Amino acid sequence: MTHKILIVDDNQAVLDALSLLLEIHDFSVVTATNPFDALQIVRYQRIELVIQDMNFSSDTTSGEEGKTLFYELREINPHLPIILITAWTELTTAIELVKAGAADYLPKPWDDTKLLVCINNLIELGSAKKIIATHNRHQQERDTTFKNADLAGLIFKSTAMERLVTMALQVAKSDISALITGPNGSGKECIAHIIQKNSPLVSQPFIKVNAGALPQELIEAELFGAEAGAYTGITKQRIGRFEAADGGTLFLDEIGNLPLSGQIKLLRVLQTGEFERLGSTQTRKVNVRVISATNENLLQAIQQGRFREDLYYRLNVIELNVPALSERQDDILALISYFLPHRELTIDTEHVLKHYTWPGNVRELENACKRVAVLKPTGILSADNFALSSPTITPQSIKVEPSKQEIEHAIRAHQGVIAKVAREFGLSRQALYRRLQKMGIDY
Repeated sequence: MTHKILIVDDNQAVLDALSLLLEIHDFSVVTATNPFDALQIVRYQRIELVIQDMNFSSDTTSGEEGKTLFYELREINPHLPIILITAWTELTTAIELVKAGAADYLPKPWDDTKLLVCINNLIELGSAKKIIATHNRHQQERDTTFKNADLAGLIFKSTAMERLVTMALQVAKSDISALITGPNGSGKECIAHIIQKNSPLVSQPFIKVNAGALPQELIEAELFGAEAGAYTGITKQRIGRFEAADGGTLFLDEIGNLPLSGQIKLLRVLQTGEFERLGSTQTRKVNVRVISATNENLLQAIQQGRFREDLYYRLNVIELNVPALSERQDDILALISYFLPHRELTIDTEHVLKHYTWPGNVRELENACKRVAVLKPTGILSADNFALSSPTITPQSIKVEPSKQEIEHAIRAHQGVIAKVAREFGLSRQALYRRLQKMGIDY
């Protein structure tokens, strides 16, 4: 993104020199020769920084014109960085304005290098403030959205999960069927709980069936019930999960494992609310909301003839996809803090854990934390304490975390230009700012 800078000076030679300097360094430049034009530009253009002279009349040297312009610019935008270019006779006025919020002052003739360093740092700082402001605004919006919601104990920080939970809360208000997809251990059941706990059916039955944990020959009896003698080993009447969930919600986990015969009956229940127990000719009617979940690609299962297409579209009125944990890195440390409260991780450990693939997703992370709690109940935690199983995490594949001394050296080497320091260590500016704050580095 090109940053736009306003230069205000009545001397055309100064405007030309500064414009050339800044444009060579990829800044967009707007100029004004008097305070009136400068104020109009700031009112109607997206200016990120102002460089202003202190006098605009040939017979004036007091700096009062620049002082007036400074305060008027601050009224328009209190957060606009303003660099003053002054003559030595105006130094007292410049110091007064710095105390009032001016970003810096430079004497004429200015030092190009110092000016560029000052501009880059101010723009970087402005970007950081925007990031913080955006984060704070986002946090307020999140707090408002989730204030009165029951999140069923779900721990998350990532934007992806925020969007998913927001959608789940919207789905909860309706009575439509929802299909929750995602890998094993990612939290699909928790999303089902959020839908149920925030729905009008919250006080009604919430019945769960894991189709993947039952022998196929028992799934139909589990869902629809069976009369005594309907199959070998059943000696008394069995109430199915649909009857148990009447008036409430049925959560069908691992729906992709349902046999075709069960799929036909399930489709009928979803369409008409009617079914028969195994071994019975009596038709029963229920009113049940169905939430289903799967880690399987059902569209592929349809192509292979293992899943009915009409049932898929009946179940999938709306799909809620839970991303793998490796795709929502911001949740990893939040979950570790929840499972291991008041435990400290080294910066290297944080990096390893955030970049580990977590093939078992949240379930694997929780189990790893349980092991740590038993085997390393006190002290600072290293990556080795988590006994990660994936071969993809090796010392060679991990970016070395810069030390405080290395960061300070890089800041000096790059003359305080934060963007260049971040680039040297392969970090985003936001990540570097976090390290500066954590390490107590005054840049």
